Amino acid sequence: MIRINIICIGKIKEKYFTDAINEYAKRLSSFCKFSVIELAEERVRSNIPNAAQITEVIEAEGKEILKKINASDYVVAMCIEGKMMSSEELSKMLDTVSVSGKSTVDFIIGGSYGLSSEVKTRADFKLSMSRMTFPHQMARMILSEQIYRAFEISSNGKYHK
Repeated sequence: MIRINIICIGKIKEKYFTDAINEYAKRLSSFCKFSVIELAEERVRSNIPNAAQITEVIEAEGKEILKKINASDYVVAMCIEGKMMSSEELSKMLDTVSVSGKSTVDFIIGGSYGLSSEVKTRADFKLSMSRMTFPHQMARMILSEQIYRAFEISSNGKYHK
């Protein structure tokens, strides 16, 4: 059974987001081993951070993210410059990865300043949810739902219409 990880920066405080993610995690249990790995958000040293401080935060978070990725994992970096896909295309991508010998897919959601260049370089694929900007908590919930939808599409389930 394939393992799907969402590796992300920060914790979700809103119960309605955690409830939704937990519901999709429960539904996904029949398709994959699903987990959300939350990493600590780096703090900037001032209320109005400069470019160097922001870069420092992004790089520190990137190092922590990379520690959670195994060399054999298929890595999907969630970033604005990534490719936008339909739910059907995401489903096909997960199908292709699962038959390619990869046993783990890591979806990476960075902190509020984004992902480090090292994480993006490590990524096998860069995915964009939209040209719009979403709060990271919402992005995590939407991604969880889309992963569930992708598995439902692959199994010809009734969820996806």
